[in-house]
Amino acid sequence: MGGSVTAARRSLLTLSLSSPNLFTLSRLSSSAKRFPLLKLPKPTRVLLGFRPLCTTTTTTTTTEPDQIKHSMLLERLRSRHLKDSASKPPLTATTPKPLNADQTETEDGFKNKNKKKKVVERFEELGLTEEVMGVVKEMGIEVPTEIQCIGIPAVLEGKSVVLGSHTGSGKTFAYMLPLVQLLRQDEALYGMLMRPRRPRAVVLCPTRELSEQVFRVAKSISHHARFRSTMVSGGGRVRPQEDSLNNAIDMVVGTPGRVLQHIEEGNIVYGDIKYVVLDEADTMFDRGFGPDIRKFLGPLKNRASKPGGEGFQTVLVTATMTRAVQKLVDEEFQGIVHLRTSTLHKKVASARHDFIKLSGSENKLEALLQVLGPSLSKGNRVMVFCNTLNSSRAVDHFLGENQLSTVNYHGEVPAEQRVENLKRFKSDDGDCPSLVCTDLAARGLDLDVDHVIMFDFPSNSIDYLHRTGRTARMGAKGKVTSLVAKRDLTLATRIEEALRKNESLESLTVDNVRRDIARSRITEQKRTNVKSVKISNQKNKITRKAKEESTPNSKNKVTRKGKEASTPAKSSKRAVQVSKSSSSANTSRKAPSTSSGKKPTAIKKSRPVKSAASKLSVVGFRGRASWSNKKESLRSS
Repeated sequence: MGGSVTAARRSLLTLSLSSPNLFTLSRLSSSAKRFPLLKLPKPTRVLLGFRPLCTTTTTTTTTEPDQIKHSMLLERLRSRHLKDSASKPPLTATTPKPLNADQTETEDGFKNKNKKKKVVERFEELGLTEEVMGVVKEMGIEVPTEIQCIGIPAVLEGKSVVLGSHTGSGKTFAYMLPLVQLLRQDEALYGMLMRPRRPRAVVLCPTRELSEQVFRVAKSISHHARFRSTMVSGGGRVRPQEDSLNNAIDMVVGTPGRVLQHIEEGNIVYGDIKYVVLDEADTMFDRGFGPDIRKFLGPLKNRASKPGGEGFQTVLVTATMTRAVQKLVDEEFQGIVHLRTSTLHKKVASARHDFIKLSGSENKLEALLQVLGPSLSKGNRVMVFCNTLNSSRAVDHFLGENQLSTVNYHGEVPAEQRVENLKRFKSDDGDCPSLVCTDLAARGLDLDVDHVIMFDFPSNSIDYLHRTGRTARMGAKGKVTSLVAKRDLTLATRIEEALRKNESLESLTVDNVRRDIARSRITEQKRTNVKSVKISNQKNKITRKAKEESTPNSKNKVTRKGKEASTPAKSSKRAVQVSKSSSSANTSRKAPSTSSGKKPTAIKKSRPVKSAASKLSVVGFRGRASWSNKKESLRSS
């Protein structure tokens, strides 16, 4: 019986190794019922590797029902294996190693990381409620901009952030929509209600015009989401602002100076302020608003530093961010998160930039008239930027003489008159006047401008970006024309090159460009000097080699003569030494007898002989007795 069992097992082993198809083993499963198989403690692992066919060293007996059950499991496993092998491609010689659980998890995580970021195509995907979405639908805005895609979720999460994007990219909506939603959530969760003189959100703006613009956006949202806002800004009357603050309010929009004035007078209380927004933050820190901002934030920081004190969320909005301003922001707001778009400090794709380079002989005002005339004939709205008040007045006077209507916008125009001039510029009634302005109109104004003309070229790239931001807003087309004088040529050339290459215009100024040009000239001069030295050295080597090759015989003759002359010179020196030692006394007597008419060269020749003879006599005779003997010999002679 034992021999038949081993023979049957050997036949099964040979079939399992030789047969290419596992289906033949399933036919032999009925014969396996008559023979006892190895029973292991973990039958699942045994079935996966078909180990019993190879491990037949030990023989154990099992009951008949167990054998039937075991054969049925084998049959199911083999049928499943056949299905899997039919669906999978045949294995190659280099099969990959199986991964463990940790490796599969990391691989899945790597795959998830490699997935493309989901492109946000609707405002609903940003987490905004239907209450806030009403204003978006009313304005007909369907697709959010880049700054809105990254800014709205960050503000909703309660983070203190810096939102940086080019002008006209929708930054006001990027912070106003989530801010209103947070106010509504606080009412629902904590039961916070509107109270007089106790705003929960404060939006600070550098100018009155920007404050009015932000306030209009807040009013449009309040028609759909129930909250109340008011505006307090410089240039307006204080009493109407006090009356509005005495009513229940949620948000205050205004300039830093006027907000601090109302705080000192008790019209605004810090108690409920939880959200602070600094619009055009770079302008505030760069143009003297830093002390007012620190004064406003001081009580809020003191409240947050106390144990159990309530903190506040800060949102900074900017179209440009220099390194100096960024350093101030990081020092003032520690731990703030910077969120920037890919278009920050770069040109707007829908704007066309033209640079007209003027020579010194051309009249700049006439060139302005030639550029402005065709644009006005097409019905375009045009802004003309000047660097100084005198330049702005000159342009306004010149265009008036040429019967072109203009409105002014600069620091000497009263605030109320500036607002009136902007209304005339925006109106569609009749001929639209041209806006002659300084850099005061370059920031924060939401204007629908078709053409921006720079009569005076700016002194840095940041002002250039702000000026160009008045056109081509929210994807619209626009045109920028710069009149470049000779003194502005270096900076204009560098900006033009950066725009052509789509590079960043973050730190281009007149001084920086001149410094870079000077450094490049110095390095170029050093390179040319090194090259000239190398060339001169090579020429010298070539001339030396040519001289050596042309006169080889003369050198040999000279060396021979030198050797011949050196040998008699040595012998003559010896003879001279002997003769000098013997005739030192005679030379000393003859020296004073030389006549004055002789050349001094003879005296010079005798001096070294005398010195040599004296040295020899001193060395040869020492002592007092020898010197007396010497005197006697001289007398006798």
